[in-house]
Amino acid sequence: MGDSDGDITTYRLTGSRQGRHHMRVDTGEETFDVDRDVNPIQHLLGGLVGCLNSTATTVSREMGVDIEGLEAAVEGDIDYSRYKGEETDARAGLQNVRVTLTVDADADEETLEDLLAEVERRCPVSETLSNGTDLGVRLESA
Repeated sequence: MGDSDGDITTYRLTGSRQGRHHMRVDTGEETFDVDRDVNPIQHLLGGLVGCLNSTATTVSREMGVDIEGLEAAVEGDIDYSRYKGEETDARAGLQNVRVTLTVDADADEETLEDLLAEVERRCPVSETLSNGTDLGVRLESA
């Protein structure tokens, strides 16, 4: 996992270019490749549904709800014009993201609505995408 300092956990990852669009990322514990099997946007969306699942597992356990199964469908809309260097008013990132969670659980609709509200409140990835996070990128010479 990351390094904890009190309430804050800091994740440090490094990446090495493997090809024009291929980056190998090292978490210190595991490595994974971006744009080998999926592109970075698909990786981000996959991280979102993975985090929603993990958060739903934690929240359901706390609520005493037994989840037998959970399926997630995610869609994201992006205009690649800016990425391609074209003149556009469109932002470079995702314009919209939609997630549908289908849950098989022994719970009534009201309990499932409470579960979803708590998952939305506590999921770190969906909260980051919804509210934005300060981002600083700098360039250093090798």
